[in-house]
Amino acid sequence: MSLHHIYLDNHATTRVDPRVVDAMSPWWSESYGNAASISHSFGHEASDAVQSSREEIATFLNCSAEEIVFTSGATESNNLALKGVADTRGRNGRLIVNAAEHRAILDPARQLRRDGVPLTILPVDALARVTADDVAGALADQTRLVSVMLANNEVGTLNPLREIGSLCRERGVLVHCDASQAVGRIPINLADLPVDLASFTAHKIYGPKGIGALFVRKREPAVPIRPLLDGGAHERGLRSGTLPVPLIVGFAEAIRIARLEQKEQQAQIQRRRDHLLDLINEALAGVSLHGDPVDRLPGNLNLGFDGVDGDALLTGVAERGLAVSSGSACTSANPEPSHVLKAMGVPERLARASLRFGFGRFNTDQDIESAAAIVIEIVSKLRSKRPPTSPC
Repeated sequence: MSLHHIYLDNHATTRVDPRVVDAMSPWWSESYGNAASISHSFGHEASDAVQSSREEIATFLNCSAEEIVFTSGATESNNLALKGVADTRGRNGRLIVNAAEHRAILDPARQLRRDGVPLTILPVDALARVTADDVAGALADQTRLVSVMLANNEVGTLNPLREIGSLCRERGVLVHCDASQAVGRIPINLADLPVDLASFTAHKIYGPKGIGALFVRKREPAVPIRPLLDGGAHERGLRSGTLPVPLIVGFAEAIRIARLEQKEQQAQIQRRRDHLLDLINEALAGVSLHGDPVDRLPGNLNLGFDGVDGDALLTGVAERGLAVSSGSACTSANPEPSHVLKAMGVPERLARASLRFGFGRFNTDQDIESAAAIVIEIVSKLRSKRPPTSPC
C-alpha cells in the first residue's frame, strides 16, 4: 500500500486555510504600508486594515476592539500577562498556576519565582482539571494573579473557568486564561466570562504562524500591566513593534471563517473523533482515554496503549504516514514523560505510550479509517513482540 500522509496533530498547529492565504496575499507586496505611518495613503490603508481586523476578532469574542492587543503568538501573550502584571505589583504579589498548564505558562511562572515572585503550582485531578475549591484554598491576601487555561492542550479537558473567575473577582484577584486551544473550537463570550486577560493565537485556527493576541479587559481601575517591549508605544503602549499587517489580516480572516462555520464544523470533527475511538476500542484492549470523556474539546483524543513501548509506537505510526503527537517527551534532552499526564497521575509507562490525536477542518472520513488501521496494526505488532522497557 502506498504511503498516505494523514495529519492528526491539529493541536500543535493547523494548516492555513486557502481563504486565509488569499486574504493575506495583497498585503505582502501590493498594499505594503506601515500601519503607524498615517501621514500618507499607504499607511492609512494599512491602519484601516488593522482596525477592521481587530474589530472582526473582537466581534467574534464579544469584547471591545480596544481590548485586543496584537502579539507574536500565545507564548508572548502569556508572558506579557504574567510578567506584565508581576512588574506592576513588585515582588509581593503571589501568582497561582496549575501543574497541567502549557509550558508557555509554567516556564515564565517559574522564571518569576526565580526573580522573587511567590508562586503556587496547584495539583490537578485525574482528568487534568483544577477545581475552584483548590484555587480558593490557595488564595491569600497577597495573591495578585491566577492563570488557568480554558482547555488543556494535551488531553482537551475544559476547566471550570467561570466558577474560578467569579471566585477570584470576589477576592479582588486578577484572572488570566490561556485560551489558545479553545478559541475557534468552542463558544467563548468574553463579555460575561470573568477573566481579565486571555491569550490566543492564529495558527491553532487555520491562520498564519507568528501572530496572536492578548485580551486585556477595559475596566476601572485598569488592569495593571507593563509591556515587555519598549520602542514606539504601539498597541496602546503594551506591545511595541511594527504591526505585521498581512498576518493580522490573516488572523481576522481565520476568525471570520470560524464565526461562520464553527458550530457545524466542530460537530463534524467530534463525530470523526468519536468514530476513531470506537474503531480502536473495538479492535484493541488495554486502551485508556486521558482527560474528561465529555467535557472536553471536540477535536481532542488522547489515548494510552498498555503493553507497548512509547518510542516504538510513535515511530511506527509516523513511518506509516500518520502525524500525531506523543504523550511522552522521551528525548535525550528531556527524558521525562508528559508533565500533564504525570500531573494527572497516569503511570509513567502508560504516559510514555500515549498518543494525542488532534482533529481538524481538513480531515476526512477516510483519514479516520486509515488512522485507525495504522494504530491498530502498530499496537498489535508491538504487543506481539513484547519489546523491552524503554531506556528513557
